[in-house]
Amino acid sequence: MDTATPPHRDRSLDALRAFAILGIVLGHWLVTALVADGGALRTSSPLAYMPWLAPVSWVFQTLAVFFLVGGHVATRSYESARARGITYGKWLRTRLSRLFGPVAAVLGLWTVAAVCLLVTGTGVPTVHALLKLVLSPLWFLLVFAGLTALTPLVARINPLWPLAVVLHVDLIRFGFGGPAWLGWINVMAGWLVPYTLGAAWMRGELTRRSGWVLLIGGTATTAPLIAWAGYPASMVGVPGSAVSNLNPPTLAAVTFGLAQCGVALLLREPLRRAMRRPVAWAAVAFVNLSAMTIFLWHQTALMSVTATGLFAGRLPGLHTTPDNLAWVLARVAWLPVFALALMVCWAAFRSYEQGRRRRGGRLSRVVHVHRGRTGSKGARRA
Repeated sequence: MDTATPPHRDRSLDALRAFAILGIVLGHWLVTALVADGGALRTSSPLAYMPWLAPVSWVFQTLAVFFLVGGHVATRSYESARARGITYGKWLRTRLSRLFGPVAAVLGLWTVAAVCLLVTGTGVPTVHALLKLVLSPLWFLLVFAGLTALTPLVARINPLWPLAVVLHVDLIRFGFGGPAWLGWINVMAGWLVPYTLGAAWMRGELTRRSGWVLLIGGTATTAPLIAWAGYPASMVGVPGSAVSNLNPPTLAAVTFGLAQCGVALLLREPLRRAMRRPVAWAAVAFVNLSAMTIFLWHQTALMSVTATGLFAGRLPGLHTTPDNLAWVLARVAWLPVFALALMVCWAAFRSYEQGRRRRGGRLSRVVHVHRGRTGSKGARRA
């Protein structure tokens, strides 16, 4: 895999994207609890009972990094397509097919599963809770698809413009008692900030100094917003909370994302050096090749382990109320089991993502290059 990778590829971007995907997965696994209550399952979160765990969400809420890399990659891809004479329509169809192709498998399986659960007597609240866990992360794909489609228009927007939109929306909502629906404007405006930063990064407009500015400025802004302006400390949604930083994004979530983007810029060179190691690069490349499968099926993996565990009774960290530190320690112990279940899902559904293995057994470019080089070495030995 290392030798088949083009020498001009910026492996640090792949490393950042892998970090972002794994952060989302681990974050969901750590803060999502399915509590067995009688004959039903309900969702809960340890953050609702132990708000002092909010810093955990600062580590695993990595969406800003994903949109930063997404803006960088999409802008570069579009400019490369234009240089090769590829039309916008063809470019967009290719990008979106990679994004939404694997979604059909998830929707199909859970449509059948939901019907079977209802027919066999499972309560509607339980089915609703399960479907919400599966489908709620898909909002992110819709936003990302929208920004991808708008890449030719938004790639050169100054990130300060969407940041100003987020600021004014929150000012009207929270400062002047405006309608709550205004917050949904921030779904596009909020994630447009790191997306346009990624585009500027691709054009060479961001340096290591920019990373320090974003890190210090983002941190210095987020801290008082949490301490004195009433924004929640958690960067993910907490059941029962009056305000969520993520649904829809608030000014605090966006400024926190700016700090994360600053860290990403500062880590670029160290990651480039680390990715020269074949083993490290192989792990990052695997996550990137399976990113959509991992993202789409990680909640299914959690739920399958939870449902299977019910045959053994209410297990700590799996079915119990997440109201103490013992639950957290037990949940950490369950993470390898979730990972194993996710690998089963990966083995079953990776073909929906890796569409390059076309009919007729055609191999991917990496396999072609690897086998070609192996064959040429063998011929020289002969």
